[in-house]
Amino acid sequence: MTGPQVLSDQDFIKDAPEASADMLEAKLWANPCPFTFRVNYLALLYNAPLYNWVQDTYGLKRPEYVVLYSLALADGGSARDVSDTSGFPKNTLSRAIKRLELMGLIEARGKVPGGRRKQALFLSEKGWGVVHETRPIFAAQEDRMLEALTEGERQMLFELMSKVVRAAPDWAGDLPQVGHSDVTHNQKGISQ
Repeated sequence: MTGPQVLSDQDFIKDAPEASADMLEAKLWANPCPFTFRVNYLALLYNAPLYNWVQDTYGLKRPEYVVLYSLALADGGSARDVSDTSGFPKNTLSRAIKRLELMGLIEARGKVPGGRRKQALFLSEKGWGVVHETRPIFAAQEDRMLEALTEGERQMLFELMSKVVRAAPDWAGDLPQVGHSDVTHNQKGISQ
């Protein structure tokens, strides 16, 4: 089996206008943060149309749908579980959960065993209906996004991304320490 194929710049920027292509090329190949650019770019292109569709079709904001989707994967989870795995702050999710309860999409049933104040959340029949209607669109969009990869490449990508996700507690939330002169220089460059 051969190693990963390296695509040329043209493979990534086929139909983009020239100015946009130059920016995309710079962000792909001359970027000091190449991984995060790729993750953010793909997430934005994937998420924006899907969450706009969910809001237009079902009247659900992104944090609300994230709660539904999370509970569809792990019914009985808590608000803290959803927060820890989605990146949304607890107060945002608290508002989302209250609205979902009022809409009859989720139910809270007692405390999570050993979880002190953590309350177990469950999808209602109506909530499951929304998930069953929407999830195929999310899956189909992901399949379209990954069409450029073989099954083996997809599996490798999933495994590598999972490794990075599992290591997130080691770096998330804290900024690295850099030399004072580096920070001062960068701040001066921004204000000019």
